[in-house]
Amino acid sequence: MIKGKVHKYGANVDTDAIIAARYLNVSQPEELAKNCMKDIDSGFVERVAPGDIIMATTNFGCGSSREHAPLAIKAAGVSCVIAKTFARIFFRNAINIGLPLLESAAAVDGTENGDELEIDLGRGEIKNLTRGTSFTAQPYPEFMAEIIAAGGLVEHTKNRLVSRRV
Repeated sequence: MIKGKVHKYGANVDTDAIIAARYLNVSQPEELAKNCMKDIDSGFVERVAPGDIIMATTNFGCGSSREHAPLAIKAAGVSCVIAKTFARIFFRNAINIGLPLLESAAAVDGTENGDELEIDLGRGEIKNLTRGTSFTAQPYPEFMAEIIAAGGLVEHTKNRLVSRRV
């Protein structure tokens, strides 16, 4: 179960807005987190708390295919990103590093910045605790849920290799 406060943005939040190219000289997640969302929301890093949720309208994560963008978001403490739509390469990069994403136009339309959400990834349920409303998103297929639960594709693969040796 995920529970956190919403940080809401509009359409076409590109990977350069998530983590600008000038910060890509590092790859350590904790260093990337310090500059997450800086160009679109200069106070984001100071306001975000572990477990919080980013929400946006359409085409979140468009732009370059840099894996640094979902890494920066996850390292900043964000537990999930909800949008009406995602850029496909961002979607896959996020899953690969274990950052859950949900598509739900109704949740985006029915949620405001600062609302508190509770999310059940396994069921695709999104509860807006602030407004007393509920929404649905498509739950992940089992193999993707396993990747997210493991913390990403690398950890998932390591776990599978270890379990085959036992």
